[in-house]
Amino acid sequence: MNTIIINKKENYITLQLNRGRANPINAEMVKEIRETLKRIEKEEEIKGIILTGQEGFFSAGLDVLELFHYNQIEMKQFWTDFTDMIVDLIQFPKPIIAAISGHSPAGGCILAICADYRIMIKSERYRIGLNEIPVGIVVPQAILEIYGFWLGKGKAYQALMEGKLFTTQEAYESNLLDVLVEDGNELMEKAEKQMKFYLSFPEKVWQQTKKNLRNELIKKSVVSESEKEDTLAEWWNPKSRAALEKLVNRLSSKKA
Repeated sequence: MNTIIINKKENYITLQLNRGRANPINAEMVKEIRETLKRIEKEEEIKGIILTGQEGFFSAGLDVLELFHYNQIEMKQFWTDFTDMIVDLIQFPKPIIAAISGHSPAGGCILAICADYRIMIKSERYRIGLNEIPVGIVVPQAILEIYGFWLGKGKAYQALMEGKLFTTQEAYESNLLDVLVEDGNELMEKAEKQMKFYLSFPEKVWQQTKKNLRNELIKKSVVSESEKEDTLAEWWNPKSRAALEKLVNRLSSKKA
């Protein structure tokens, strides 16, 4: 694996995003996450996943610097795989705990809201939320459904339409986060404690209950073909491309 690190911890694993400081999501990362989910679902001895990032960043979201240069075929494949990954995460039967180690906007937040439980380091600097609209990405209905599952649909709607990024305290008060911790050590301690708590219950009972509670969400998390086409059409819209190019240039100058 080139973009993630897998560590076995007793009867569960940690899946650490590991693609540079900001962990931006590209086609390779999506592929490796999906492959890992499929493998772990079949491995009876592995009972759950703790999903985490690196100090300062869980994930900065989609790698606009790379995606901007994808051709139309590559971008269509990426968007298909990315939306399929969301479904994979939502319907994954075993516990997933998001140990959010820093900033988590856009695609990073999407990874987090697919989990069963979210823990984040409390900081005035860190932000979490879905700011797709300001970036120029059309938000599909499925994302509203997942976001609204935790925030409530009305609050999710307003946050999405404003491209709002929450402070960690705001995210906690909005039910986007379950727990705030002081540092990275406590982050993993809390995540492992919560994982062991989930795994203390009868396995099949816990998993079937998760499936029952998410049954409607699983159905609604599928992005329709027409929505995919809408997103891709806007991605290639000349005005959107011009705005994205400015963003890419700005990000490139910071990276340099």
